[in-house]
Amino acid sequence: MDTLVGTPPTTSVPTTLRKLYLLRFAFAAVWAALLFATADTLGTLTATLLVIYPLFDVVCAVVDIRSARTNGQPVRALYANIALSALTGVGLAVAATSGIPAVLRVWGAWAITAGIVQLVVGLARRHLGGQWAMIASGGVSTLAGASFIAQAGQDGASLTSLAGYAFLGGGLFLVSALRLRDGHGR
Repeated sequence: MDTLVGTPPTTSVPTTLRKLYLLRFAFAAVWAALLFATADTLGTLTATLLVIYPLFDVVCAVVDIRSARTNGQPVRALYANIALSALTGVGLAVAATSGIPAVLRVWGAWAITAGIVQLVVGLARRHLGGQWAMIASGGVSTLAGASFIAQAGQDGASLTSLAGYAFLGGGLFLVSALRLRDGHGR
């Protein structure tokens, strides 16, 4: 009989987070390049890219929760992130039918709320090392979200700033991946 009860975790939180953060960096870099190439119009490809980004965030948060829970780490804020990102995916699908300003408003609201969640998670995990980049990313996300909402009210609103936002966020995930310590403080 196979069972996981009483079985020690096979990977540590830092190891899982390092892999997850590297994946998030790679995804953000590719996504940003694709969005930048298609951001001039809000067609089907661009709308699909916009919806995929928060849904990828949901998947990453689920992986993060599984690792954290296995290793006795707090997960409440990660559940909030899942709910926010799932709602954002739906919101972006609807907003994409209304135009770029609507997309910027939805993305901005998500960036603000997800940034606050990221700040909370980063602060709770600061003992793991490398979390200063996650804390900074949460702050940047919150400020960028306000900027996206402001951009939505201007003439010539564009989605290119979302590509830059994603790439910067991915870069901060890369920094965190490289700075995480293992269970022995290394």
